[in-house]
Amino acid sequence: MPVAPAPSVAARSAILAEAETGQILYELNADERAAPASITKIMTMLLVMEHVEAGKISLDDQVIVSRKASQMGGSQVYLKEKEVVSVNDLMAATAIRSANDASYALAEHVAGSAEAFVRLMNQRARELGMTSTNFENPEGLDDPNHYTTARDILIMARELVRHEKVLQWTNTWIGSMRGGTYELFNTNRLIRDYPGADGLKTGHTSQAGYCLAGTAVRDGVRLIAVVLGTASETERTRQTARLLDYGFDNFEKVWFAKAGADIGTVKVPTAVTVDVPVQAASDVVAMVPKGAAEQVKLELRPVDPAPAAPVSQGQPLGTVAAVAPSGDDLAEAPALAAAQVRRANIFVRVFRAIVNFFRALFRRG
Repeated sequence: MPVAPAPSVAARSAILAEAETGQILYELNADERAAPASITKIMTMLLVMEHVEAGKISLDDQVIVSRKASQMGGSQVYLKEKEVVSVNDLMAATAIRSANDASYALAEHVAGSAEAFVRLMNQRARELGMTSTNFENPEGLDDPNHYTTARDILIMARELVRHEKVLQWTNTWIGSMRGGTYELFNTNRLIRDYPGADGLKTGHTSQAGYCLAGTAVRDGVRLIAVVLGTASETERTRQTARLLDYGFDNFEKVWFAKAGADIGTVKVPTAVTVDVPVQAASDVVAMVPKGAAEQVKLELRPVDPAPAAPVSQGQPLGTVAAVAPSGDDLAEAPALAAAQVRRANIFVRVFRAIVNFFRALFRRG
C-alpha cells in the first residue's frame, strides 16, 4: 500500500502510534536509551490512578508534605513541610505544572517512601513490557540509571490515556490548587496550539533536552506522538505537531471486522454440522493509508490440525486477520465458535470417512 513520505523530525528519537491498537505509524531511533526528564511522571500518575481505582487511596486523601518533598528542586509548586494537600491537588500540580515536589509527595503517599514507589514504578514497567526502562525517582531528575526509550514511553502513555480524569488535568491550560489561590500554568503548549490535543506530558533537563509525549483526538481516533531530545520548548511542540499531522493527514482507522461479527465457517469433520460458524472475538481494526482499505483482505485461518467435536460456544477455532497486499498482518483476533455443536454419531463419521477416502482416491487418479 502506498504511504506518504515520512516527515523529517528534528529529535534524537521519536515515535507515533494509534493509541487503542498501539500500531506504529512512524519511528526514529525508538529503541535508543534516553533520559526522559519529567515524562517520567506518566508512570507516577499512572500508579496513582491505579491505586485510586483499586481503592487503596482516594483523590480526597489529605497528604502531609514531608521535608524531602518540600526540598525538591526544578519545576515545583513550592510545597511547604507539613503543608496538607489533597491527592487531587497534587495530581493537578503534577499533570499541569509538572511539579517535582507534588510528584514526590504522591510517591510517598502511595508507597510510604519514594524508594518504595520507585520499586513499584519498575515493577509496573516490566508488567507493561517496557523492556528498556529503569526508573530511579518519581519526578524525572537526571540520574545515570534513570532511562527509557521512545517506544517504552509510548507503552506507558497508552496506558495512562485510558484514565479520563488524567486527560481532564492535562488538557487544562490554567488550573489551580490550594482552594483556587495558586494558579497552575500548563507546561504543554501543544494543548493550546494544536486542534484536538489534550495531553500529555512535557519534560526538560540538561541531559534529556526538550521532550514531549503528546496526544490528540480527531474523529474518534487518538494518536500519541513522543519526541525526545529536541532543541527547545518551541521545537518539541513543533516536532510533535508534525508527527500528529502526518498521522491524521495520511492514515485512517478502519474496522475490518467488529467483535461478535460472523466471519465465516471452520470445518470440524467430526461435528454434526461440519461447517461451524465463527465470530471475531474482538475488533479487527487497523490504521491504513487513506483510500487503501479495499486493498486489505480479511483472512480466516482455522486451527491446524482441525478441531474435534463436540465444540463449545466461544471455543477458539482459528484466527481472523486483516492482511495487507504485502502479506503482512495489520491486525488479528481469535475466531470463536458462534454456537455449541455436538459430535456426529459413529455412523455419520464412518460414512464421511468413506466419502473422503474415495474423494481423495479420485483426485489422485
